[in-house]
Amino acid sequence: MSETTQTHRESIAIIGLAGRFPGASSADEFWLNLRDGVESITHLSDKDVLGAGISPELASNPDYVKARAVLADADTFDAPFWGFTPRDAEMADPQQRVFMEICWEAMESAGYDVDRAGGAVGVFAGCSMNTYLLSNLLRDRAAVQDLVGEYQVGGYNTVIGNDKDYLATRIAYKLNLTGPAITVQTACSTSLVAICQAVESLRAGACDMALAGAVSISFPQERGYVYQEGGMASPDGHCRTFDAESAGTVFGSGAGVVLLKRLHDATSAGDNILAVIRGAALNNDGSNKVSYLAPSIDGQAAVIEMALRDGGVHPATVSYVEAHGTGTPLGDPIEVAGLTQAYRALGATGTRYCGIGSSKTNIGHLAEASGVTGLIKTVLALQHEMAPPTLHYRAPNPRIEFDASPFRVIDRLTPWPLGNYPRRAGVSSFGVGGTNAHVVLEEAPRVSDGDPGRPVQLLVLSAKTETALQAMSARLADYLEANASVNIADVAYTLQAGRKQFGLRRTVVASNLADAVARLREQVPAVKAGKGGTVAFMFPGQGSQAVNMGRELYESEPTFRADIDACCELLEPHLGLDLRTVLYPAPEQAEEMAAKLSETWLTQPAIFTIEYALAMLWVEWGVFPSALIGHSVGEYVAATLAGVFSLPDALKILATRAKLMQEQPSGAMLAVRVPLGELGEFIGGDVSVAAVNSPSLTVLSGPHEAIASVEARLSEQGKPARRLHTSHAFHSAMMEPALMPFAAAFDGVELNPPAIPFVSNVTGTWITDEQATSPDYWVRHIREAVRFADGVGTLLGDETATLLEVGPGNSLLMLARQCMNGANRVAFSSCDHVTSEGSQAEYIISVLGKLWERGAAVEWDALHSGENRCRIALPTYPFERKRYWVEPANVYATGVRQA
Repeated sequence: MSETTQTHRESIAIIGLAGRFPGASSADEFWLNLRDGVESITHLSDKDVLGAGISPELASNPDYVKARAVLADADTFDAPFWGFTPRDAEMADPQQRVFMEICWEAMESAGYDVDRAGGAVGVFAGCSMNTYLLSNLLRDRAAVQDLVGEYQVGGYNTVIGNDKDYLATRIAYKLNLTGPAITVQTACSTSLVAICQAVESLRAGACDMALAGAVSISFPQERGYVYQEGGMASPDGHCRTFDAESAGTVFGSGAGVVLLKRLHDATSAGDNILAVIRGAALNNDGSNKVSYLAPSIDGQAAVIEMALRDGGVHPATVSYVEAHGTGTPLGDPIEVAGLTQAYRALGATGTRYCGIGSSKTNIGHLAEASGVTGLIKTVLALQHEMAPPTLHYRAPNPRIEFDASPFRVIDRLTPWPLGNYPRRAGVSSFGVGGTNAHVVLEEAPRVSDGDPGRPVQLLVLSAKTETALQAMSARLADYLEANASVNIADVAYTLQAGRKQFGLRRTVVASNLADAVARLREQVPAVKAGKGGTVAFMFPGQGSQAVNMGRELYESEPTFRADIDACCELLEPHLGLDLRTVLYPAPEQAEEMAAKLSETWLTQPAIFTIEYALAMLWVEWGVFPSALIGHSVGEYVAATLAGVFSLPDALKILATRAKLMQEQPSGAMLAVRVPLGELGEFIGGDVSVAAVNSPSLTVLSGPHEAIASVEARLSEQGKPARRLHTSHAFHSAMMEPALMPFAAAFDGVELNPPAIPFVSNVTGTWITDEQATSPDYWVRHIREAVRFADGVGTLLGDETATLLEVGPGNSLLMLARQCMNGANRVAFSSCDHVTSEGSQAEYIISVLGKLWERGAAVEWDALHSGENRCRIALPTYPFERKRYWVEPANVYATGVRQA
């Protein structure tokens, strides 16, 4: 057997879905009801229908059937989330409100943030006639007159919130979707027609993803209907599709939407493919039928054949059909006859090999939303590899020749085994008036599991309110507990790349699911992201070095390793050794290399190398500095990152600087916990101010004897001082013999104006282009005091900036906090402990999370570069719904529910 001869057109992946159905607030709940054979049609009491405004006379009619499939909470909405005022929310059609929410949920279920979807997203949608406008808003003739009297020139809020024309475009506006936004209306086939239109739009390249579906909620919901023999409605409030006792359908309310994407795009993006649309087709019956309202065998057969040909699918490989299945005595036979005609025309010869069913037996006929509901049911069945039962089926409708057809009714939960072909299904939807739609589905392609990723993962959550954030944390914890096999790296990636980033945030760092669950359940306050989210990098100087600094990152982060390697290779001609042998020695050489690393000629290149590699790692992750400051040798890293030096020139200059400083006579340095203004008597002669690190911390530098004398005098006065472990008196007069030889090292070196602003150690203010590009400045830099405290004050002029120490330790972090004078400013270090084993990866990821919490931009794809990451379906935003409702005028004085 071969597939159909027509060339298979491009397949479309279903990567997300959402819905609200009678008896089910989500697609997951809907599946449980389908699986368990739950009927979600509500049988109403007299009190229900009288309270809904039904006249006592009608309610007492013996032919009045008090049954309807009711959608819960249709009167509620999260108005603040969507930027609606309470009045605007009350005046909007609940169909718009519900559809808005499920479109958001469908995007999130696919793992896509509406603002970072990457391409144009279209929306194809339809709805039922707006009875909320008629029943609730237009409460009397005067209200009607006011609306029609100013139609097209006034009353815009009412019109936009209630006219079908604005359904799709308002969704596009609220979700910031830039693809086609088209409202589709073809009666009962509306939602499946919308899906077919979205398929064509994707195939034509008009959009890159598309939301497609419909909503149907009519008011009052708690109403019945008058049964008429031979009509569409059931005599007893049950829908018995295909059954001998079928006598009509039951209408209800619901909404559904799917998110579609071209299959090859979805596969390459690691999307969570739920199912594949192989073929889709639309047509109309025309007039060759009994009446305008009647269905047509030929019309239905033609659209089914077209869809199978469109998908290149032989009907013998289709093992299930979700029928339109209204349960009417004539509609069901016509539908099976049309299916059989199409399948036979394309060469299907077997009988009863293909299951058939209809969700209308569970939830009634959802009118415009019925087609997408059937599609969602079938997608879920493909995923669970089970066909749910068609309820109330006892014996076949005698007008249906099942024994001569390819079809058999699925009357119980039935395993859906895999045969010689992928599992395939058809979904039909036929509208009153003759617009027919058919879609051919195929199960999702098998994909390999994602790799484990980092040993620790960063889970990010954000919401508009504190309570929503708490609910989000709890729902995610529940999900992780219930899905023990999920890949935590994919969870992290989906949250990072697939959720809109709101102002209230929290992060969780975890190495496994149990760890994540425990931390998610902790009650922690949200962090409010700053508006700017800027980050200033701080690069420490000599004294922060240690053997094995950054070793864990070197082994686990390719970017960090590549930049360390590049620096060490560029330095080797200048140092005469491979610096990596000193940084990352064998265990038995660690002590020897620690002593070597304390020598200035190696210390400074090593510090530069680590800090530069760390900075480039942050930049790769999207944390780009708005400003820079370095402490002594750290300013060379700042200048290189700013583009003043090329990397080869920076390393050459720095190696020369370090050697020249190493060659000077040894000296001493003293940290004094006293403001500079109180040290006048100790400064001068051989003693220089080497650094002003904070308002109360000054570093003095000079010959051993001079510093020892100062130390003794300070002790006599009770002023705290601490000798630093240095070999030389840096930033003192003892460095002057190195100045002229260092100036010569700039021959042939090109210096450029900084592309990123950085603070000068020499002045404590922003460096000028003239300073940065002058060799004289860099020569003075060796001798002059490091005015770090002033520099931090300059950085703090940006009130949105978070300070980030980019180096092996937290020395500048502590100094910067001393400079803040009680200001509520935030600072972090990249490395908590220089030599901690097994902690560096977790620590730096946690800092990344803290920066994101405060508004810093992060390139999440770069964070997972080189990994095989997948988006997965996680709990969606916990809308905080409240009742927004205008009560209808009850013209019947029942005393139950007065206007």
